[in-house]
Amino acid sequence: MNRLLAWRGHAWISLVVRLYLGGVFLAACAHKILHPEVFAVDVATYQFLPLWSVNLFALVLPWIEAFTGVMLVLGIRVRAASLLIMGMMLSFMVALSWALVQGLDMSCGCFASQAAAEDDPISWVTLLRDAVWLVQSIYVLVVDRDAIGVERWLRKWRKRHG
Repeated sequence: MNRLLAWRGHAWISLVVRLYLGGVFLAACAHKILHPEVFAVDVATYQFLPLWSVNLFALVLPWIEAFTGVMLVLGIRVRAASLLIMGMMLSFMVALSWALVQGLDMSCGCFASQAAAEDDPISWVTLLRDAVWLVQSIYVLVVDRDAIGVERWLRKWRKRHG
């Protein structure tokens, strides 16, 4: 198992996965940051959170998505960002499962608003997609020990210029 984790190819594969996941989260947060009132309606449609918390959640979550996306893309605190993404993916999967079991006819609110419900309704495929992203975040957490990115570059620069 240690030999498998020590394989040098992981650095490049995890870089690609990290850039992809970071890009996904940056794409997901854009609409939510620009239109928090629309995202609040999306969150409320899940009927999962208490109504008093919906607006706060709709204001805070997109910024956490943006923060973790930037961290992954730049290679800063990659393990912490991966843990945050794992937590978000698990919570998204619980909420999606809840909505599917309840038979709610809606879009996931991941990248667009409820207006997209006809074009992209939630389904078990949406849940599978989130599971794939969860596995990718676990992969980055486990194998991306010395991330190719800004943090690694700064560490090397400090060693040379002490």
